[in-house]
Amino acid sequence: MKKLILLLLVIIGCNSKKNAEIKINNVSFSYSVLKGLEPENGVTRRDPSDVIKVDDTYYLWYTKTEISEIFGGYSGYNASVWYATSKDGKIWEEITEAIPRGDIGSWDAYSVFTPNILIANGQYYLFYTGVKPTPGNKEGKFENNSETDITAIGLAVSDSPHGPFVRVSSNPILETSDNIDQFDSYRIDDACIVYRNNQFYLYYKGRSRKYGKEGPRYTKLGVAIADKPEGPYTKNENNPIIKSGHEVMVWPYKRGIMALLSNHGPEGKTLQFSHDGIKFKKVASFGNDYPKAPGSYRVDNFRDASIQDKGIEWGISMFYGDKKKDIWPHLFRYEIKLDFVSENVH
Repeated sequence: MKKLILLLLVIIGCNSKKNAEIKINNVSFSYSVLKGLEPENGVTRRDPSDVIKVDDTYYLWYTKTEISEIFGGYSGYNASVWYATSKDGKIWEEITEAIPRGDIGSWDAYSVFTPNILIANGQYYLFYTGVKPTPGNKEGKFENNSETDITAIGLAVSDSPHGPFVRVSSNPILETSDNIDQFDSYRIDDACIVYRNNQFYLYYKGRSRKYGKEGPRYTKLGVAIADKPEGPYTKNENNPIIKSGHEVMVWPYKRGIMALLSNHGPEGKTLQFSHDGIKFKKVASFGNDYPKAPGSYRVDNFRDASIQDKGIEWGISMFYGDKKKDIWPHLFRYEIKLDFVSENVH
């Protein structure tokens, strides 16, 4: 009888933990220069991936281009994916291109950008966004119009973080909705992956063609789920799961998922937490000094998020660039600290 009572108490305690309300009283950030990847005139480095550590080496992927004038300013379009390594996360060495633009005529022929990484089944999966030249453009350029210039997410895989990365398909693994009223009928971008309960949660940002000309303020976040890293991915019926944020960063935390939202939209500049990875709730706010387009150091190396308590401590962010001062977009390191974390069980 005593053993049965003890077992029931354990079960009740576990269920209480699952329903605990997360509260964070303060969020703070600090920043430092990435040695080896300092600002460089004539070169744009932006959109950093999550960081992983394999043996004694850290790995980072990002968008790189040497083209400055795109749609009136610095942009990640007309770029490719590169990577760098580090022994301490502070001093980095740029290695080489990881994913080139796609072949002529392919869906990602014009540009590949906004990469993110996943480790699964002993392999390395590199997700990225791609675009093709604007249909009908005589110069083969990408116009970034809000009618035909849609984006999609592709995937390449390798047995080593150094590559070579090979595309898993000639088609994207996640595409925009055909229904113009859907939140992701114009843009699908910025993949961030969490492994949870034997499934792969691909979080992404989307924007509708209805608001294509209105800019990032109409961006919302969705999730698509698959049983295998390469898919097929099914978009969740509750999408968009968060109605704000222009940049996607999520990570395992307290056996659930935490999301950091940029300043775009009514719920901007907040941390939001979800026990199930679908239903998110605001748990903290922060100021304008939040990391831009960040990736996080995934200390867990993609263990099951449902059994993880520890969150993140640092990652890589970006500076958008300043044309007046001739400072090109570049990467730098941020530290994040969550103060006075409490779990109130109801």
